[in-house]
Amino acid sequence: MTDANAPIVIFIDADACPVKDEIYKVAARHGLKVFVVANAFINAPRDPMIERVVVNATPDAADDWIAERSAPGSIVITADVPLAARAIKAGADVIAPNGKPFTEASIGMALATRNLMQNLREAGDVTGGPRPFAPRDRSTFLSALDLAIVRLKRKGFGG
Repeated sequence: MTDANAPIVIFIDADACPVKDEIYKVAARHGLKVFVVANAFINAPRDPMIERVVVNATPDAADDWIAERSAPGSIVITADVPLAARAIKAGADVIAPNGKPFTEASIGMALATRNLMQNLREAGDVTGGPRPFAPRDRSTFLSALDLAIVRLKRKGFGG
């Protein structure tokens, strides 16, 4: 069992995250601290439980900041597969904005697919990106976030 006083915290890789408002609402309902991490100012509610973190503009600065603080009891929201892998290795729960959880079992295939697609794009074989974000993705995300919070509370976090 985990220390019942260990807080659950949420880290948002915020630059292109389409579900920030949903995260704020769920976090408020559960009384959770949220870190909104980006390399530029991101508008967020004025709330002591929501902290904006502006990192320098180097390519992986936001990822590094989040990965260095990821631990059991934290939830990382990102579509960035390498960041997801680092956070999982640190023991965090990781959810993509479309609601798809990244897990120890799935991250290897996600990394391999990402690398393959990057290589194909560099070779000019693929010009499209991921499918557009859909309303159903928002609903799937909310369910996945609630499930992750409940699971962490059952493990003794957030007491």
